Amino acid sequence: MSEQAIETDVVIVGAGPCGLFAIFELGLLDLKCHVIDILDKPGGQCAELYPEKPIYDIPALPIVTGQELTDRLLEQAAPFSPQYHYNQMVTTLNKLPDETFELETDGGMKFHCKVVVIAAGGGSFQPKKPPMPGIEDYEGTSVFYSVKKMDDFRGKDILIVGGGDSALDWVINLEPLANSMTLLHRRDDFRAAP
Repeated sequence: MSEQAIETDVVIVGAGPCGLFAIFELGLLDLKCHVIDILDKPGGQCAELYPEKPIYDIPALPIVTGQELTDRLLEQAAPFSPQYHYNQMVTTLNKLPDETFELETDGGMKFHCKVVVIAAGGGSFQPKKPPMPGIEDYEGTSVFYSVKKMDDFRGKDILIVGGGDSALDWVINLEPLANSMTLLHRRDDFRAAP
């Protein structure tokens, strides 16, 4: 074990809804947590992909946005003083002879803990960018991989590429704001739920 390793009871990999709720549950057991996430903020896909989109399948909350859910979970976890480490991806996880764990991140951070909770959802979120030369010149101005604020698309001509649940959800949610809406998908059938 490295001398620079951060000592804690638990390291949670992933600061999405499950990781944030784990802080609360572990805090009730008086376990101190450090949370590592590849994104630059908490909330995982809820905050990154649909901060303003309504979510209907959260227990006890008939309707909540991704950002509101994130904010509520952060508030619930706050009394347990978790430590957050953003823009970090876990690169190694080793079990030590004393049955504890050591984790390292791509940012050079090291952690030593008794328990590791993997709350990574679908894994580290990184958009699948089309293999088009020069597309990076348009990113953030006319090419977007997620919707942060729906109002940014008001009055725009929108093309959504995809056939999964998220693509169809965004068509439904952005259509009332758009000047025009086009959905482009490579197959005849959609992968989204009926």
